[in-house]
Amino acid sequence: MEIKILGTGCPKCKSLEKMTREAVSLAGVEASITKEEDIMKIMEYGVMKTPGLVINDKVVLSGRLPSSKEIVEIIQTNK
Repeated sequence: MEIKILGTGCPKCKSLEKMTREAVSLAGVEASITKEEDIMKIMEYGVMKTPGLVINDKVVLSGRLPSSKEIVEIIQTNK
C-alpha cells in the first residue's frame, strides 16, 4: 500500500502525517508513507485544500483533519 500525505507543512498536515503513521500501525497493514509538499504536484491530484490523503494514487480525503478512527477505517477500506 502506498500512502501520500499532501500538504505544504502546515500544522494540520503534520498532524495528518503523524496520525496516519499511527493508524497504519493500528490497522496492521504494510504501507509506504511519503509526504508531498510541492504545491504543483498537490494540485495535480485535484486537491485545492490541504491536508490531503492519497492511498494507491486515489485521493481519499482532503481539506480537513479526520479522527484517528476515521483514518484507520479509510486505510482498511482502501487496502
